[in-house]
Amino acid sequence: MHMIVSLDWLQEYVNLPARPAELADRLALSGLNHECFDEQAIDLEVTSNRPDCLGHIGVAREIAVLWSQSLRVPEAQPLASGEPAEKLTHVDLQAPQLCPRYTARVIRGVKVGPSPAWLADRLRTLGVAVINNVVDVTNYVMFECGQPLHAFDFAKLQGRRIVVRESKPGEKFTAINHQEYELAAGTCVIADAERAVALAGVMGGADTEVSEATVDVLIESAQFDPLSVRTTARRHNLHSPSSYRFERGADPEGVDWASRRACELILQLAGGVLAHGSVDAGSPREQPPTIKLRFDQIPRVLGIAVPDDDVRRILAALGCQETHVCGHCVKVTPPSWRADITREIDLIEEVARIYGYDKIPEDTNVKMAASTRTRQDRALSRVRETLVAAGFYEAMTLSAVDEQWVDAIRPWTDAAPLQTSMPILRRADSLRQTLVPSLLAARRHNEKLSNRVIELFEIANVYLPIEGALPQQKRLLALTSGSGFLEVKGVVEALVRRVAPAAVLGVGEVDYPLLESTRQCRLRLGDHPLGYLGELSDAGRDRFELRGSTTVAEIDLEILVAAANLTPSAQPLSPYPPVGRDVNIVVDEAVRWAAVEQLVRAGGGELLEAVEYQETYRDRNRLGTGRKSLLFSFELRSSSGTLTSEEADAIRDRIVELLSRQLSAELRA
Repeated sequence: MHMIVSLDWLQEYVNLPARPAELADRLALSGLNHECFDEQAIDLEVTSNRPDCLGHIGVAREIAVLWSQSLRVPEAQPLASGEPAEKLTHVDLQAPQLCPRYTARVIRGVKVGPSPAWLADRLRTLGVAVINNVVDVTNYVMFECGQPLHAFDFAKLQGRRIVVRESKPGEKFTAINHQEYELAAGTCVIADAERAVALAGVMGGADTEVSEATVDVLIESAQFDPLSVRTTARRHNLHSPSSYRFERGADPEGVDWASRRACELILQLAGGVLAHGSVDAGSPREQPPTIKLRFDQIPRVLGIAVPDDDVRRILAALGCQETHVCGHCVKVTPPSWRADITREIDLIEEVARIYGYDKIPEDTNVKMAASTRTRQDRALSRVRETLVAAGFYEAMTLSAVDEQWVDAIRPWTDAAPLQTSMPILRRADSLRQTLVPSLLAARRHNEKLSNRVIELFEIANVYLPIEGALPQQKRLLALTSGSGFLEVKGVVEALVRRVAPAAVLGVGEVDYPLLESTRQCRLRLGDHPLGYLGELSDAGRDRFELRGSTTVAEIDLEILVAAANLTPSAQPLSPYPPVGRDVNIVVDEAVRWAAVEQLVRAGGGELLEAVEYQETYRDRNRLGTGRKSLLFSFELRSSSGTLTSEEADAIRDRIVELLSRQLSAELRA
């Protein structure tokens, strides 16, 4: 964010150093960097947490603190001589969640005309167009204190009233740029008795703008919800100095001061009679929290000691109200214009930047303590290490996708996806419910670039709608590979063994239309559904415009992390050679290899080191209808001695007997 600051204007509030370069350098050291400066103005770079410096008084306050100067703020006490404002107008606040507070003052009998040279010159210095004395005053006060204002032609307000409400579906609004906009439902608007006359916090309307024919004006000064203003400005591509400030949060205590200040200047420059008081609708500001600053935390964090009296002086100069002080701490409430000060560390930062970062020696030792990684962080680190070792690259894709991609595969929910009001990319307006379509889009892009190896994985959240509540965020792992079903299944098995070695990975039937019917399965971890694995069918590849064979998998990381065993373990390698055996069994067609493998591992016991599937053979004449032959091999190894052939044969016979009893398997000669 940038804020052009007029040096001549600043002089009204604080005494400035003789050289602009000195001012610019000191402000930069305190956190307000500058793009450029000259004898007339400084272009400051204001961080998003400091909206108080988007007005000249806020910058002057910083200067006053840095140079121990007194700050001169106008009292803003306009002379009111008309009838009470409550008799002239009414404010109906129907959307308090979007507009916590709205104030209105009325001036009658103004004479709209050109602004005096001093005001026009100051606005031109900031690059602001000069319009007329009433509108220019509202802009002037905004750049003075950071609180946006708006002036309505009071006679053009139907019913002489203000209604702050949400827009109606399809409602039209013509802005002061004379373009018509169709408003989305829920947009915060300022209306009169009949129609919307302003987009709250963004821009006024053409129907009630102040012109040379205006005689009576209503001055608006209000608070608006930052998210609402940001959404409105982006949705309609209407960005203004007002929305710029409201999006970042204006000072709630500055609402009435800005209104009084604007009325004071309008009376001076345009004449008229100000109605007594104001119409003030909304709730008062909540009391700011009391923050405790322990003096011994300053040297711990900064590495240098700052005298207690200097700490208290700095906080008081910044506007903090001291509520308690003793030998080891001070308690303060932050000023209304500093919403970013909420914690002890925020106070320490304020002390550091005002005391001077340049006073902290480069060789200062600050005690550091290593942070402890969470269980999830450590588990995800193992996941990434395993997949990278398997030849995969981590991808990062957008959370919003085309709604057609959501419908492609829906393993986690059947609910309609959540929609975004402003697509991130063209047609990307649905929050994804699975990661696989995004990875397949990345695969398609890589295929178009003729990349031969496209092995990708992503760890990210998906968003599952829950009626009447916030969406459930589920953290998933998704894979896409050019390898076949069995190869990717091996990667998933290796991943589970690495993260949760004691867990049992099981498979079950599933039927997703985009996956090959014979090369897809549901994954289980113990009794919990873990995810799915499958090879894309021809229809699936056509859906995502893919040329090569593609296998995908998706895993619920919450289940995997819950079963993770993160304690490092090691066991000595056996010095004795392994003994291998090949087994060929005949089983029913419905028997899956996973069931065979599970029984082989159970029968082999502690001596079983590895089991590997070899091939499947089918022959109706030799094996019979509905039967198939599975060939597999396994290795046995003992840590206490070399196994004999008799011992290995005994274990093989035990495995065959177990397969025969459980799966009706027959040993093929």
